[in-house]
Amino acid sequence: MASPATADSDQVLVEANGSTRTLILNRPRQLNALSSAMVTGLMKCFTSYEEDNAVKLLVVKGNGRAFCAGGDVAEVAQSINKDSWKYGADFFRTEFLLNYIIATYSKPQVSLLTGIVMGGGAGVSIHGRFRVATENTVFAMPETALGLFPDIGASYFLSRLPGFYGEYVGLTGARLDGAEMLACGLATHFVHLNRMSLLEVSLKKVDASDPFAICGIIDQFSQQPSLKGSSALNRLEIINKCFSKRTVEEIISSLEQEAPSVAGEWVTVAIQSLRKASPTSLKISLASIREGRLQTVGECLRREYRMVCHVMRGDFSRDFFEGCRAILVDKDRNPKWMPPSLGQVHDGVVEKYFSKVDDPHWEDLNLPARLSHGRRIVPKL
Repeated sequence: MASPATADSDQVLVEANGSTRTLILNRPRQLNALSSAMVTGLMKCFTSYEEDNAVKLLVVKGNGRAFCAGGDVAEVAQSINKDSWKYGADFFRTEFLLNYIIATYSKPQVSLLTGIVMGGGAGVSIHGRFRVATENTVFAMPETALGLFPDIGASYFLSRLPGFYGEYVGLTGARLDGAEMLACGLATHFVHLNRMSLLEVSLKKVDASDPFAICGIIDQFSQQPSLKGSSALNRLEIINKCFSKRTVEEIISSLEQEAPSVAGEWVTVAIQSLRKASPTSLKISLASIREGRLQTVGECLRREYRMVCHVMRGDFSRDFFEGCRAILVDKDRNPKWMPPSLGQVHDGVVEKYFSKVDDPHWEDLNLPARLSHGRRIVPKL
């Protein structure tokens, strides 16, 4: 039987089987979007189980048709409008600390990525040791369409994907399937849906924290799927050519030059996504991923926390609130970005997002000393 992770919330359930603990994200109607209570519940589980010698393996899964569709940004935006930007700062502080604990965790974590895995859902899975995708997995980092940027340490793992594929995924919000996740390294394994329950049964019998032993068990159920012919990963040389450009404007121009000679819809869709996204979000996202290439996961999360606090405060743009209105609240899908064009978002403004917040009560994200500096991303291309 699954029991609530904390006394005050049933949004995270825990199943105990021997030395395995299965954490179940339990907001199926909201596609398991991470609420403040869920983040707190997960934090309590991860911190207590790391100290508990009786627990050797953590399995994380979602209830219903999604693993996790992201952080509940609508809840955050509404709370900021009602109370203060500091509610958002507190939410992201706790979430980013959880991401850091997961990224540096001393015990193996297996995330079963059935259904939707987006935004904050990536934060509680991609940083873990094992990520198992399947044929119905849909991964995306859609933040630029919301006036946000790929956060939760995404500048760490996106910047470590093959070539400039991370820039493509982070800027366009492209949706990847399970085979693409495995090929680029976001997933470590691919297991067909009809074998996922058998894998779960085997993981619940584990009595070891040895990653090689856990990997061996997952390997027994995993397969190497083929990429679809239409996958953008098949044209990585074009992605590298375009998304290696210095500016967002040059990236779009390069894509438009390539479009007439490239088969498939992915280039056209990428251009359309970039044209619709928040210009400010695109510029700070590109700068963030580029910075992430040379930083540890902790350094990425500290920088992203500064960035998200500036976003919550509306210091240089209020595109996040406009994006939430247009996409999540009114759902007219017609956001009015300010400034409205890439040319009006100057480099000096982008750099300010990386600076400390000018508020006497604000603090940088303080992360505890840990032995690890983040997971290795291993592509299977």
